[in-house]
Amino acid sequence: MAYPSEWEADVVVADGGTVRLRPIRPDDADALVALHERLSEQTRYFRFFGPYPHLSARDVERFTVVDHDQRVAIVATLGSELIGVARYETIRPSVAEVAFVIEDAHQGRGLGPLLLEHLAAAARERGVTRFEAEVLPSNRRMIRVFVDAGYSAKRAFEGDSVHVEFAIEPTTQSLATTYAREHRAEAQSIRRLLTPRSVAVIGASEERQGVGRAVLTNLLAGGFRGSVYAVHPTANEVAGVPAYRTVGDVPEPVDLAVVALPAESVVDVVAQCAAKGVRGLVIVSSGFAETGEERDIARQAELVRLAHANGMRVVGPNCLGVVNNDPDVRMNATLASTTPGTGCIGMFSQSGSLGSVILADAARRGIGLSSFVSAGNRADVSGNDLLQFWEEDEATGVVLLYLESFGNPRKFARLARRLSARKPVVVVRSGRSAALVPVGHRVAPVRIAPDAEDALFAQAGVVRVDTIAQGLDAATVLAHQPLPRGPRVAIVGNSFAVGLLAMDACVTQGLTVAGGKPVDLGAHAGAGDYDQALTAALADDDVDALVVVFVPPLIGDDPDVRAVVAKAGAGSKPVVSTFLAQTGLSAQLGPVPSFDTPETAVAALAHSVAYAAWRRRPVGALPDTPDVDTAAAQKVAREALQQIERIELSDEQSRALLQAVGIHVWESVRATSAHAALVAARAIGWPVALKAADETLRRRADLGGVRLDIGGERDLRAAYDAVARVSPAGVLVQRMATPGVAVSVETVEDPSFGTLVSVGVGGIATELLGDRAYRAVPLTDVDAAEMVRSLRAAPLLLGWRGAEPVDVAALEDLLLRVSQLLDEVPEIARLSLGSVLVGRAGLAALEAAVTVAPPAGRPDTGPRRLR
Repeated sequence: MAYPSEWEADVVVADGGTVRLRPIRPDDADALVALHERLSEQTRYFRFFGPYPHLSARDVERFTVVDHDQRVAIVATLGSELIGVARYETIRPSVAEVAFVIEDAHQGRGLGPLLLEHLAAAARERGVTRFEAEVLPSNRRMIRVFVDAGYSAKRAFEGDSVHVEFAIEPTTQSLATTYAREHRAEAQSIRRLLTPRSVAVIGASEERQGVGRAVLTNLLAGGFRGSVYAVHPTANEVAGVPAYRTVGDVPEPVDLAVVALPAESVVDVVAQCAAKGVRGLVIVSSGFAETGEERDIARQAELVRLAHANGMRVVGPNCLGVVNNDPDVRMNATLASTTPGTGCIGMFSQSGSLGSVILADAARRGIGLSSFVSAGNRADVSGNDLLQFWEEDEATGVVLLYLESFGNPRKFARLARRLSARKPVVVVRSGRSAALVPVGHRVAPVRIAPDAEDALFAQAGVVRVDTIAQGLDAATVLAHQPLPRGPRVAIVGNSFAVGLLAMDACVTQGLTVAGGKPVDLGAHAGAGDYDQALTAALADDDVDALVVVFVPPLIGDDPDVRAVVAKAGAGSKPVVSTFLAQTGLSAQLGPVPSFDTPETAVAALAHSVAYAAWRRRPVGALPDTPDVDTAAAQKVAREALQQIERIELSDEQSRALLQAVGIHVWESVRATSAHAALVAARAIGWPVALKAADETLRRRADLGGVRLDIGGERDLRAAYDAVARVSPAGVLVQRMATPGVAVSVETVEDPSFGTLVSVGVGGIATELLGDRAYRAVPLTDVDAAEMVRSLRAAPLLLGWRGAEPVDVAALEDLLLRVSQLLDEVPEIARLSLGSVLVGRAGLAALEAAVTVAPPAGRPDTGPRRLR
């Protein structure tokens, strides 16, 4: 077979560095020999079961010339050197023997598991389902690679070796193991970037207005704890810092290089950094993919390729820089001279220009940060990488993200859901209205509707806001106040008018005002009055949070009132304030944030209430459905795809596929004449329903495409004539179902988020209002219940105006079965249950449409790799 370039991948190893994985090539012969020569005697013995000091010419040819099918080898490279090889050779149908060797200097970096993941993925593409290996008993590290991979590995002693055998189809355990390794590696890669012991600013000009000089000045002014070097072609010193001609001339190791040079010079500088052994790059230079020019796009791709191939990760290009406020680091490697002090909020911005605005606003508000990263074009390091780091970072308690696009939304949802269970994640998302992607971001636009995207955020526990100001508001409350136990809010203040505004805001935000009205202390209330009222509210079991209003009758302040409010904010219930219309934190108010209006104070508090409710919700469980046979459903899909790339299944095929997972779709008979409809009705049994064969017409009740409860021949002939006038394609005859509430269940496929399930109550009004609930698969039982209850039309299902509730549990079960089907049968490209009647006991799925296609590559699955 031809060289499979799609198997090439840049990966992050356990210590945070990067290596490149690719199929072996014949021109790797010299590098393979050099690798073998560098191996210790023990490593060679473990690999070849003997001393094997040299590779013969025959060995080299056999090892480097493979067919990429029955014989496959994947190598790990760092720079120009091979540092590891994994190979398999098919020994019988669907079974292959595997072997690994990793250079001693790179053992313990997690290369073995990474090579196994990619080798197994390649093998599955070639029809291999099982791996076998012979390992010496003393080679415990390699045995652990196989056993710890999450597969069900069997071990047995055979003579002087251990025989290991396992199926390579991904399992729940193997995926969990992969995600855990990915988390540790990506978190470590960001830790390396944010905790350097030395920084070189490449392009640090002697001119005070230069970009590089600005970064250097900010590094020095911030009190960076490590060593700082300037790289300048002619100067011996810049801003009092020793300067060197190239980064290679710096006499000490360089952990982080900040590059501020014209774009055309950057690739050469990256190569110099690679030769120096630099561990990470921050490229503030512009002139890359953000211009939209192919030359600049190619230049950006080349710098990332070169960096990854030599063990480096890249922030940028076209970025503002990075900040780490850890007292042991104190690094401001940005263009922003104004940065917030130390705090517990980790902040990520895709935009460099907006990043500086965010930093300045946070500083003005008195908000402290643990760390800040501006990704710019996000050619490498992304928000997902920072989520991995902040999950483990003890200095970070709240995460605030400004996102313009998604590189891997499915991965984002997975990471955010896990992180949100421990720390709040606040997201400001721009570009939603037109699904636009900034020119420099080489990603596909998200095609799902904004409300579907919001639903996915909510499913992951993410606090989504519309503006940067709202993001800072929400993050401040979440960072400095405890989570509320519920939505009951006490409003205490000295202005009845402002108190009423706060009360209206609470109603708008879905919060309950404790006592039914604000507590008005009067215009001349002093510290004692506030102390008494706030103490009572904090002690009241019917109060979950407090909004404090202070508007002095005369221009001025009351430090005693501030002290009382600060004391209240140090308790177990969240307190926000509108204090003198000021915004932010202050020493006098302590942990209590102040907002310029009661509406913004209440809105910020409402985000905390919603997040706390998400934290309290049950985790949920995947369905236990022993009657589901997804293998049978997949067989139907694959048989339909034998001769065509994409096909809509026939009614019989759709029913068979869905029946395999316990979804019974009622049979219908197509008729193109009144006589044929009558024959079908007699066979089905009266009463029957007639529907237009065209699905779109069936959903338009105003067009007369449906006739119900037909009990005899005369009525059927009249109904057929009426429906046939609007449906030339014929009609469908179906047994009349028990009355119920009509709902529709559909799937949405987005290339970024993957497969989504949606549900909505039937009817034109519901469709016009866009009243549908969305969730990503797989659904838990909690997800299914929340989907149904989040619909605005949910009262129709739960009992409206005295009506008896329908069988919502049956609808939730249907959603779970659809989710499991979609998750385990990737060939399903579209599924629509357009008419499901939910009755008082059970439901009836009256129609189904299923389209199948070869499964597309799903994001966030398969072996680990960088974009």
